[in-house]
Amino acid sequence: MLSFPAEVTNVQATALLQHLVEQVAAETGAVLTVDASAMERFDSSALAVLLQLRRDALAQGKTFSVKGLPPRLRELAGLYGVAELLTAAT
Repeated sequence: MLSFPAEVTNVQATALLQHLVEQVAAETGAVLTVDASAMERFDSSALAVLLQLRRDALAQGKTFSVKGLPPRLRELAGLYGVAELLTAAT
């Protein structure tokens, strides 16, 4: 499981994405789960990172899900029309 930090804004997004993409490649399971429960401060860059991780996971034949997506980020995803792409982990 990959974990997001408390803050994911444009300032951190590029470095975070590079770090997490490496971890996606190293994940051996069939499901890639991202834990977003620690996120407190974020902007739309957090969605961009999540969506890129989803693309990478799907390209590797993995299922993608998000655990603990903050309600405000879920609302933002809805506004952008991508909420259905961020499936909740069970």
